Amino acid sequence: MLKGFIFDLDGVLTDTAKYHLAAWHELAERLGIHLPPEADAALRGRARMDSLELILQYGHQEQNYDEAQKVALAEEKNRRYRALVASITSSDILPGIPLLLEKAKQHRLKMAIASASKNAPMILQRLGLASQFDAVVDPSRLHHGKPDPEIYMKAQQLLQLQADEIISFEDAPIGIAAIKAAGQFAVGIGDAEKLAAADYLVSKTDQLDYDRIVAAFERR
Repeated sequence: MLKGFIFDLDGVLTDTAKYHLAAWHELAERLGIHLPPEADAALRGRARMDSLELILQYGHQEQNYDEAQKVALAEEKNRRYRALVASITSSDILPGIPLLLEKAKQHRLKMAIASASKNAPMILQRLGLASQFDAVVDPSRLHHGKPDPEIYMKAQQLLQLQADEIISFEDAPIGIAAIKAAGQFAVGIGDAEKLAAADYLVSKTDQLDYDRIVAAFERR
């Protein structure tokens, strides 16, 4: 029986991914690293330090910095990111999301956020969505980033639910992998080929129909 929804944030509730990518590109340019076209897709959904490691690998610079320097670089990127997202409002909630959340509340579902972004609470406040969620996973307290299932298992634990009582929403392949590894029902939002592992797929958030998603969940 369905009892809860778990959501990634960037690319699912709002498109802050573009600000993450802009901040990472600025940092890479400062470090003299040219990011290939596939970098944007590879960076989506990754934890901050994992993203930094990937960028340094692209530039063959992973051995150039000690841990403290890497933390400082990640903080530099985060300051730029926070400056970029400072202007977001409820108008930046992606189409279809308000109705989906409203339907979930009507059906008394518990809801949580499972985002690799440490800025999730701030972003939810700016979007006016903070009160909609029963829990927000703190990624700084996790040991593994996506595609490891830890973040989705933690969200499930916070909601006090079982894996077969949850539908989780993601826009990145590593996020879908994390959901599936956690044993949960995965809804993918985006490219059908890249998100082929999802249990239910839409190309855009405005196609997230509550009744159709629940029907697919019940048929699983």
